[in-house]
Amino acid sequence: MKYNPLQTHTWVPLTIQEEGESLIDIVKAEGEFVTDSEGNQWIDAIASWWTMIFGHRHPKLVSALKTQIDELDHVMLAGHIHPAAEALSKSLLELTHFDFHKVFYSDNGSNAIEIALKLTIQYYQNHPDLKSRSEFLVFSNSYHGDSIGAMNVSGKNYFNRIFSELRFPTKEFPAPNCMNCPWGKNVNSCATECLNDLELSIKQNEYAGIVIEPLVFGANGMLFYDKKVLIKLRQLATQTNTILIFDEVFTGMGRLGEFFAYQVAGVKPDLLVMAKGLTGGMLPLGATLVSEFIYQQFLSKDPYHAFFHAHTMTGNPIACSVGYASVKLLQEDGRGLVKKLESSLQKRIEPFQKKLGKRIQNVRVFGGIFAFEYKETIAEDEYLNPIGKKIREKMREFRVLLRPLGRTIYITPPYTISEKSLDHIFLAMEETLLSFTDSD
Repeated sequence: MKYNPLQTHTWVPLTIQEEGESLIDIVKAEGEFVTDSEGNQWIDAIASWWTMIFGHRHPKLVSALKTQIDELDHVMLAGHIHPAAEALSKSLLELTHFDFHKVFYSDNGSNAIEIALKLTIQYYQNHPDLKSRSEFLVFSNSYHGDSIGAMNVSGKNYFNRIFSELRFPTKEFPAPNCMNCPWGKNVNSCATECLNDLELSIKQNEYAGIVIEPLVFGANGMLFYDKKVLIKLRQLATQTNTILIFDEVFTGMGRLGEFFAYQVAGVKPDLLVMAKGLTGGMLPLGATLVSEFIYQQFLSKDPYHAFFHAHTMTGNPIACSVGYASVKLLQEDGRGLVKKLESSLQKRIEPFQKKLGKRIQNVRVFGGIFAFEYKETIAEDEYLNPIGKKIREKMREFRVLLRPLGRTIYITPPYTISEKSLDHIFLAMEETLLSFTDSD
């Protein structure tokens, strides 16, 4: 059955509400495949917004869900604790080699960011030797979510511009972009010139925190940048008593080859935010990992020093149990799977470039990410570049699910994807892009 957004009772997100938008009615899923109501099988080339890192309905995740639901469905975490939450928290801290001290749960990445922001603000209020601070340093190409706080620390763009009157104080700086450095530098000659203005500002003002997606700006174009940037930010944050927050909603859970991007860079943040692949995409769950020195400022009998924040479903036992199983899969073979996937993606770069020539730019691979730009002129709002929709629609003819970021086309498949499915994805991308003329 075919639908458009006007025919459904559900308000379908990030979809223009008009008859010309067609919806795919998905009814089943297995591995890297989803099946529609007409029996057609599709390859989920972006792992359903980067979540299904072990594929759909992985047997161990399904088993964890079924086992947990027979024991405990839910209990409010306020004033209680349960084995599933404790097991997951310990396993997450183990992934970090106990670089962090506590895990605070939420329902999604946006909420996990909100928690990090609130913890930062209250840290300064609770600290006996520091003045209160409220302004955050953010980056132009960043995206941290669509709730009010997460939106505010994202760069000003098509996602949030209309809500500018709701913004709280932030200072925005150009995002590092090592693919197209405005200073004409390469990795060897780079001296983090992109942070010069930020360095001057952070030394002249008292900011509460720096919020950044480590090594990859995801939703705003899969922009890669060098670890030198994070090393410099860590130095500046330490020098100025500024909290450093890494948004690892996308890069966490093995996406770049290690458990977390901060481990790839060798730079520890003060707060780490994660979600998406945490439960292998099976259930909503977010987590904010908290350094011990921050947690210490909340240890008090004074109720005004307590962190009064919770969600109704915080630490849901079923979600935590599945999350624990997902972490165990990651520990057992996750890094090996990503390394194999990265190798498979890298070996496809040269033939892909040769086939498409000047139609594509900036072909790049990092861990489980393959991305490039189509040659279309950049629009004012890159995400809204119409070529993205044309590519998405054309790929449907090959039964491949993509969601380009404007003219940036990327795949972030499950770590477990087969070579046969990768071959089909690349064939589909080649045929799709070759079908467009220069006038497109």
